[in-house]
Amino acid sequence: MDFTKLDGLIPAVVQDATSGEVLMVGFMNDEAWRITQAIGYVTFFSRTRNTLWTKGETSGNRLAVRQILVDCDEDTVLIKADREGDGNVCHTGERSCFYTDITPGRA
Repeated sequence: MDFTKLDGLIPAVVQDATSGEVLMVGFMNDEAWRITQAIGYVTFFSRTRNTLWTKGETSGNRLAVRQILVDCDEDTVLIKADREGDGNVCHTGERSCFYTDITPGRA
């Protein structure tokens, strides 16, 4: 993976492995990338807290890795995951972080 483009980080898009719904986007550094592969649960690097965190470590709403796809430039990953816990991924309690529709004419 090419961690040189975004100050040592790569975007990680997380998609529901069954429905295909985009659940969230986070960032990984090299360590988060290695941990995700080693433990089979999505782990991110928090830019605001400057620390690693495994999704669901406090809420129980973990993301179990089913498939990892790397883009053609090797600087972004798409992770297909199964939702564990109550199934809500967003910290607001929503199923996905992408729940606000601002499409012109529909908002």
